[in-house]
Amino acid sequence: MKRFKYLAHSAIGACMALMSVAASAQVQLSIGVAPSCPYGYYDTAPYGCAPYGYYGPEWFSGGVFIGAGPWFHGPENFRGGVDNHFHPAHGYAGPAPHPGEAPRPEARPGVIEHFQGNEMRDGRGNVR
Repeated sequence: MKRFKYLAHSAIGACMALMSVAASAQVQLSIGVAPSCPYGYYDTAPYGCAPYGYYGPEWFSGGVFIGAGPWFHGPENFRGGVDNHFHPAHGYAGPAPHPGEAPRPEARPGVIEHFQGNEMRDGRGNVR
């Protein structure tokens, strides 16, 4: 009985050690230089370039995107409209710009005609 108890405790300890190793292996944090995207970034991982029309005009200052995700350094009380129909997690499969790509000349960042956002975000991944 004593041997069985020892084996049981050893097996439980080994399982817990393996689970903690597996769990820590799944957690990764890497913050580097923000990708250069013409219209901005999704404020949730994987921070890919957002298609034109995803963000409302309040996300821009003088035609320059002010940021979202880990690169956002706006005021604490910032709120901006987004149209998450353009987010791949919501089924969007249309064209999206690639990092380093310039905005299309006909698209004017910060002046989005008839923008219809369906959410308010704070730029840090929180829906408000």
